[in-house]
Amino acid sequence: MTGSSNNQTRTYLMRRFETLGIHPRSRLGQNFLIDLNLLRLLRDSAELDQNDVVLEVGTGTGSLTGAMAELAAEVVTVEVDPIMHEMAKQELCDRENIRFLFADILKNKNTLNPEVLGAVAEELAKGENRRFKLCANLPYAVATPLLSNLCLTKTPPVSMTVTIQKELADRIVAKPRSSAYGALGVWMQAIGNPRIVRVMPPSVFWPRPKVDSAIIQIVDSPQKRSQIPDLKFFNQFVRTLFFHRRKFLRSVLASAVKGRLSKEQVDEIMASLSLGDTARADALPVKKIVDLAERVRRLLPDGALYLLEADKSGKKNRGGGDLGEE
Repeated sequence: MTGSSNNQTRTYLMRRFETLGIHPRSRLGQNFLIDLNLLRLLRDSAELDQNDVVLEVGTGTGSLTGAMAELAAEVVTVEVDPIMHEMAKQELCDRENIRFLFADILKNKNTLNPEVLGAVAEELAKGENRRFKLCANLPYAVATPLLSNLCLTKTPPVSMTVTIQKELADRIVAKPRSSAYGALGVWMQAIGNPRIVRVMPPSVFWPRPKVDSAIIQIVDSPQKRSQIPDLKFFNQFVRTLFFHRRKFLRSVLASAVKGRLSKEQVDEIMASLSLGDTARADALPVKKIVDLAERVRRLLPDGALYLLEADKSGKKNRGGGDLGEE
């Protein structure tokens, strides 16, 4: 890596911030990756080339931005902090393949900013073989809604390579019957292939976060997507199943489809998948949940799913985003 990507050391950042009279803003999740080997690993794991349009959320000082611009066709980078936005633009003013956006990636808690998605779409349209990828040192607060909702967009990324909290990475790759297994992991594993690339201690960031982090990569799987006819329905179905993760599955399903399917129909669906009365969602493999969702969807009169009463009450889900869990 060349250019400003070599500058993001702790000493450089402290001097730069002191000169500007500013401090990292914890409210915005500003933890800068200062280990240059890990910065290189993050970029290289994304396997960028001249066909790629890369979305970066959290421009920061532009260190990763510049490194990715060396390889990609275009980098669309989003920053919500006006000082960081201007700093990065100045540092990388000679780069013609970087599109800087001063914006929040989220329009609201569960909706992505259409301005950002529009900018990515414009860059993708400039080349016949262009591919969309996400690569970023993500602010922790936006990770769950960003990752889960990007997968529902008209043109989802072919891969997402990001740094996130290790606890969240563990949830994404979790297996059935583990405490980390839940809606987010099922959703990601149902449509893609996630893997943890590297676990990182707090010492590789400045300022240091209080928890371990991880580089995770989620590669989209068209084959898996083809097994799910209605992605939005499946997304909501998984969320519903895990809202009360320790309840018996029969009870959760009966509540979710109350007034649309009878208890007898629920029993028939469960029997067709060899699911007993004591089955719980957190013990089901991802493929079984995919099959269960499709059998329920086919029987529902309009393909819509009632939310659980607790969910409709407005109770907040732990984990945020559209795939919160309890």
